[in-house]
Amino acid sequence: MTPILHSPAWKHAERHAHGLRDQHLRDLFAADPTRFQRLSVHWNHGDDWLLDLSKQRITPDTLPLLVGLWETADVPGWIARMRAGEPINHTENRAVLHVALRNIGHAGGPLMVAGHDVMPDVRAVLDKMRGFCDAIHSGKWRGATGEPITDIVNIGIGGSDLGPRMATQALSAHRVPHLRVHYVANLDGADLATTLANLTPRTTLFIIASKTFTTQETMQNATSARAWLTAALGDVAVARHFVAVSTALDRVAAFGIDPDNAFAFWDWVGGRFSLWSAIGLPVALAIGFKGFEELLAGARAMDEHFFTAPPLENLPAILALIELWNADFIGLQTRAVLPYSQSLGLLPRYLQQLEMESLGKQIDRDGKLVGCPTLPIIWGEPGTNGQHAFYQLLHQGGRALSCEFIACREPDFPLPGHHEKLLANCFAQSSALMKGKTEAEALAELTAAAQTQEGVALAPTFLAPYKIFPGNQPSTTLLLPRLDPHTLGALIALYEHKVFTLGVLWHLDAFDQWGVEYGKQIANSLLPMIEGKVPVANVDSSTAGLIAAIKS
Repeated sequence: MTPILHSPAWKHAERHAHGLRDQHLRDLFAADPTRFQRLSVHWNHGDDWLLDLSKQRITPDTLPLLVGLWETADVPGWIARMRAGEPINHTENRAVLHVALRNIGHAGGPLMVAGHDVMPDVRAVLDKMRGFCDAIHSGKWRGATGEPITDIVNIGIGGSDLGPRMATQALSAHRVPHLRVHYVANLDGADLATTLANLTPRTTLFIIASKTFTTQETMQNATSARAWLTAALGDVAVARHFVAVSTALDRVAAFGIDPDNAFAFWDWVGGRFSLWSAIGLPVALAIGFKGFEELLAGARAMDEHFFTAPPLENLPAILALIELWNADFIGLQTRAVLPYSQSLGLLPRYLQQLEMESLGKQIDRDGKLVGCPTLPIIWGEPGTNGQHAFYQLLHQGGRALSCEFIACREPDFPLPGHHEKLLANCFAQSSALMKGKTEAEALAELTAAAQTQEGVALAPTFLAPYKIFPGNQPSTTLLLPRLDPHTLGALIALYEHKVFTLGVLWHLDAFDQWGVEYGKQIANSLLPMIEGKVPVANVDSSTAGLIAAIKS
């Protein structure tokens, strides 16, 4: 059982939560005119970030109480262990050192794994990425027919796809002209086929991202892409139209890719934390290598903030403590991530992977049940689209949940009249979810408006029940200065460190993913049965029936 469950800090938090149980957020605001000032946190790193916690179901006393859990779990000690290269991924005996990938610049010192300084290796891969990006952007790298590359297709899955895909979309305002970057991940042939339908083999280059070069989905898509290319240009063209992000150089060479065009990364980089490595090559191609360096610099700035800021001023620490508070003391089972930025449209999906794959567990580091709820289900959609889909449930669905609003002061695409309306909707929704609307307010509003429907007057007393909003739905608002590579790098690192902190607090290994592996094992055993190579055997009746159905 998670050690902090028995701590005095946990018992203090339980008593505090019990005292808040019957208090409505609107009453907390009414009782404290300074609530916003007291429950907002700023991070000033060149530009001002604002984290507004005032609409969470907390008081100014809550976070100091929760810091007791941070101290009891010894989060600073675990940070030191991570930075020292200790194998804190204990079920796989691996270090967790993705922070080394952005430990660049004049202040970046050595970082050790098993007595080896990994920084020379990191810098060598970055230099190789820089040279490749320059060759593509300048037109020095040419396809087999001598034409420049106009389209990049990244083939990967999981951490080799969703992080780079999200970042490429988020930074579309900063993309390199005349170069398009595409992503293929799904094993369903529709993903690859629809991507290739609009491309020309002569000017298309593929990045195959698989550490072992054996990932089923990736290698099937890579094999089909190779067939598409060689049907038009022959086998000799593979070397000029495929590169790899992998460490399995023998398999890379067998595929037809020159091993000199393979970019390495390491087992101390987990897939969902690998954007900063050569897995980020498509991002560097999309926004230019200088932009990629800015992405790394932003993440590095957030690293330093997390490593040095006290917990009450530390953004990752605060987000982690609020998540734990909502899950274990308020009892919320779901969190909606609501970026009011179309460019951040893939952020909810990215956080699903980053957080739910890391923390969707119930067995702790001692092989025992955690003993309390862990991460809530994460979902979401960019505003204002979501307002016309699921916000009805948020306001009147009777389910308690938390929301996370993310917005930027400045737009990345400054079309006149758009951004002000976008921000008005963002702030309005969080306000409405917080305060709700009482029956008396609904009656007064309806009486004043004298509403009619289809020409028939409707009595205010009839409509009032439909206009009541319970409110008291907690939310956080994160206001960013703008969406550029530096800000995005810091934003992603913010959530990475939040995951790390929650893993320590819940006493979980946040860096393995055995639940993902289990389904793969069963799929591998079923494939020969579906292909008809072996009889259907040793499966449940439902699976046997489904296999029989597709064969019939």
